[in-house]
Amino acid sequence: MEKEKTGNSFMLKICAFIVDKRNLFFLIYAILCIFSAISRNWVSVENELAQYLPGASETRQGLDLMEEQFKTYGSVKVMVANISYDQALEIQAHLEDMDGVFSAEVDDTKDHYNNGSALFNITFDYDEKDEQCLVLLEQVKEYFEPYDSYISTTLGDTQSELINKEMNVISIIVVIVVVAVLLLTSQAYAEVPVLLLTFGSAALVQMGTNFLLGTISFVSDSVTIVLQLALSVDYAVIFLNRYKEEHAELPYREACIVALSKSIPEISGSSLTTIGGLIAMLFMQFGIGSDMGIVLIKAILLSLLSVFLLMPGIIMIFAPLMERTQHRNFVPQIPFVGKFAYASRYIIAPAFVILIIIANRVSAKTPYVYGYTKITPPLINEVQADQNMQKENFNSDNMVALVFPSGDYEKEKRLIDDLLTYDEVSSITGLANTEALNGYTLTEKLTPRQFSELLNIDYEIAEVVYAAYAVNDEDYAKAVNGLGNYKVPLIDMFMFVYQEVEEGYVTLSDDLMKKLDDANRMMTFAKDQLQGEEYSRILVYLTLPEESDETFDFIDQMHKITEKYYDEDKIYVVGESVSQYDLKKCFARDNTVTSVISILAVLVVLLFTFKSAGMPVLLIAVIQGCIWINFSFPAVFHDNLFFLGYLIVSSIQMGANIDYAIVIAGRYTELRETMGKRDAIIDTMNLSFPTIITSGTMLAVAGTLIGRMTSDCAIYGIGKCLGRGTIISIFVTMFVLPQILLVGDKVIELTAFVMNMPLSNKQRTGTMRIDGLVRGHIDGTVNGVVHAIVKGNVSAYIENGDVTMIDENNENIEEETVS
Repeated sequence: MEKEKTGNSFMLKICAFIVDKRNLFFLIYAILCIFSAISRNWVSVENELAQYLPGASETRQGLDLMEEQFKTYGSVKVMVANISYDQALEIQAHLEDMDGVFSAEVDDTKDHYNNGSALFNITFDYDEKDEQCLVLLEQVKEYFEPYDSYISTTLGDTQSELINKEMNVISIIVVIVVVAVLLLTSQAYAEVPVLLLTFGSAALVQMGTNFLLGTISFVSDSVTIVLQLALSVDYAVIFLNRYKEEHAELPYREACIVALSKSIPEISGSSLTTIGGLIAMLFMQFGIGSDMGIVLIKAILLSLLSVFLLMPGIIMIFAPLMERTQHRNFVPQIPFVGKFAYASRYIIAPAFVILIIIANRVSAKTPYVYGYTKITPPLINEVQADQNMQKENFNSDNMVALVFPSGDYEKEKRLIDDLLTYDEVSSITGLANTEALNGYTLTEKLTPRQFSELLNIDYEIAEVVYAAYAVNDEDYAKAVNGLGNYKVPLIDMFMFVYQEVEEGYVTLSDDLMKKLDDANRMMTFAKDQLQGEEYSRILVYLTLPEESDETFDFIDQMHKITEKYYDEDKIYVVGESVSQYDLKKCFARDNTVTSVISILAVLVVLLFTFKSAGMPVLLIAVIQGCIWINFSFPAVFHDNLFFLGYLIVSSIQMGANIDYAIVIAGRYTELRETMGKRDAIIDTMNLSFPTIITSGTMLAVAGTLIGRMTSDCAIYGIGKCLGRGTIISIFVTMFVLPQILLVGDKVIELTAFVMNMPLSNKQRTGTMRIDGLVRGHIDGTVNGVVHAIVKGNVSAYIENGDVTMIDENNENIEEETVS
């Protein structure tokens, strides 16, 4: 008992330090906020979903290999409407005269000129990661300003910038909604700035500390602040309500200290279910889940610190103003809900069991997709509008890169010819089938005679060049045995001659030199993109859609075809379709892992919260049922859902929405100690409604706004499902959970377990406040939950509560807590 007293006294001393040294914490948070305002610009944001695929996936391995082996030049597609073909050729000439532009491809085929519109494929002389590409991109945009033009490119972060603008608008609207909700659910107008200052500081520090994680995903960067507000504002509300309860009997300072000492364990326990649900995201193979899980967990922890360290000082500043700005309670009593629950308990409870069984089966048929092509977001931004205009006028082939070991042009040519026999392949670009000069392909082997005729040079000069090449060739013996029949791939010979000229070993006429310069530029450009030191790649254009079962099947077929020519473990297919195929494989595993881990994490927290095996099972079954109902909607309405929406929302819904069920279950359990079922459930719903409607409205509005005001399909899916899921959870916890608690009352009682703790008989005389389960004498026998100020003698066992000695002026607090 002495140990408990010491522990509680220590907690009070910590809380007193926080309240009394509030200016110190103001200074700390002021410095942190100023630093965060600057450091938020240091955060690196990754916009590509493929970057978060596991390292063992084909896409991730293929992308890493291609980055190492090949050079990808910056490019941009520009569609110009309402021009003639002759005008298009003039534009092409102007573009190719620009410094830094390698080519501006356009021709009279339907791939480049259609419906009075021209599509230019502009390629720069620089690697796509080179900053010069962005300079050239701006020059191209400026050039096309006078035209009716539509531009699409992977260069720059235009899409990310547009999404950030959308999220800024959403954040402002969410804040307005939150203020409106707080004004209606608070008891004083001055409570609102207390809550907003607390959250605003936590949000700013959250954004400013993201740079510590290195790079975060665009999803985390976009939605974390809104979700942080919706998920963690409860903590500030709990502390504020506890302060108001204590202030009814105590002065500002003492009320704040006692309220903080009681709120720290209460709020920390409340946050555990949310964090438990988010922990499940850390185990996803798809890295964007762990990325978002880490960012959100950090956001919640920072919100907790803000409530514990900063908010007490803010309350002390606004305490007098909160008293002067009190208003009537706008949240109505809802006794009819409890009465309805009691009357319908034997109908609603079994009906809900049947409903969630059906929802489980239906939600399993949700049409998940793994790319953006099958989803139409509620908003279309400028980039998407330009891309859509290009797709409406020109065919957009689905391109994948096939990577395999280099060194054998003939084998590569046979592979290309083999692939072209399939209807699923429209065309292929590779060194082995790219035309160079006079009908010869880049890799076609030429004899000295053929080479001399091609360049119109003396045969003797060609022989000398071939002899020089043969010196460094592994097949030198072939040249010695007969130079006339010695063959060298055209691209290799051209690049060898150009090197010899550059080093001064060979001299050519001006005309021939210009021809060689042009050929070398083109061949170097092709070789940089299609041949590395160890691997080559070909670009395969498919007639299949970007995402479909047929496409995924043909990707497997491409592997089988290529395995006839190369080792299986050295073949990679890379592209949007392959990325989506890999995402589909990840989802199958992540779906199970996140569901199991989120349930187990929340189950552990609930076991210790309710000390009953039955209660956690009932609550988890209710929220899991809400999740199944939520994801039955896209199945019923055939609404394609980006898979990430399920993985993230199911974890958040299990971790955060279960708090609503905990509020009701906790109140009901407490009231059942002193009341019958009917009265207990009526009072439970009256007391729980303000908390649920406050928290639930914020999260529902935040999710709904994200789902309706974004142009990104991943964020759209997350927001839509989160908003709908929260609304479903609120409805079920208000109108179904009470009936389940009533019907399962006996089960909860039978499965309860007690953590035996030593009891000590409290004996006190004087004025004191008692909170807890009391068995003993208080000027009469009492056995029940007591919240009272007692003047007199107390001799009783007090479990799970505390005794606070106070004098007549409510000063000199001495508190003992029993757990």
